[in-house]
Amino acid sequence: MNQPALRHADSLQTAWQPNEDRIDGMLQTVLNNRFLPQPDSNSVFVGDGNYRAVGAEFLGHFIRMGGLQPESNVLDIGSGIGRMAVPLTQYLDADRARYVGVDPVEGGVAWCRKSVTPAYPNFTFEHVDIAHELYNPMGKINGKALKLPYPDRTFDFAIMTSIVTHLPPDEVLVYFSEISRMLKPGGRLFVTAFLVDRVAAKNENGRRDPRLGFNRSGDGPCWFVPGLPPLAAVGFDDGFLDRALERAGFSTILKSLGHWRGQDAGHYQDVFVAERRGANG
Repeated sequence: MNQPALRHADSLQTAWQPNEDRIDGMLQTVLNNRFLPQPDSNSVFVGDGNYRAVGAEFLGHFIRMGGLQPESNVLDIGSGIGRMAVPLTQYLDADRARYVGVDPVEGGVAWCRKSVTPAYPNFTFEHVDIAHELYNPMGKINGKALKLPYPDRTFDFAIMTSIVTHLPPDEVLVYFSEISRMLKPGGRLFVTAFLVDRVAAKNENGRRDPRLGFNRSGDGPCWFVPGLPPLAAVGFDDGFLDRALERAGFSTILKSLGHWRGQDAGHYQDVFVAERRGANG
């Protein structure tokens, strides 16, 4: 099978060309719709920035960079308190599409079940008690033994926004493998990460986010930020995630470096879009 060429995204267009005016109008509607669910700001336990604005921004990335379709069945790993889910309610088809969010933080799942699902019954949320030293230290499920309760080839699109940035490398491999199992052939995975190459490590352009002065941990592939708990911000050697995706059955079709490293970009973290290969791929 011929694999798609890897795109280092100077342009954020995929093979599917969306209607830009329609997308812009929808994103403005998401930003301005006061009836959409929104948690109290004190209960938002992950992520910087404005809850609604960040969610709308990522919805645009999912469509433009990832090729997300309105009829897609979506799996959101680390759905948190619904920052990605709420904007997706305005895009995914209520009759043909399904959204499933999973998260180890019970409070976020409870809010989503109470505030999102009653109005959007095709959106469901599952608490999975995965241990994480920052977000769920008493969790019963070791991340290296992750098994999600969904059949093979269930989903068309999977999301991992700001998840790889909080995982050790052996768990990244497990997550990718499990997502690959649940995606249909041709399904796509949208991942954000911090890729630490020479430019990012040495701050060669002098404009890197000053909060992210990563230092290598041992022989790699991990990089941590001094003074923070190790999993508060995890960077990886450039190339590690490419190989991990390949090993899990994906072909990377787009790799776009973000502006955290001090370069011009339309997104903060680095982005991968990877496609699940078919049985003969």
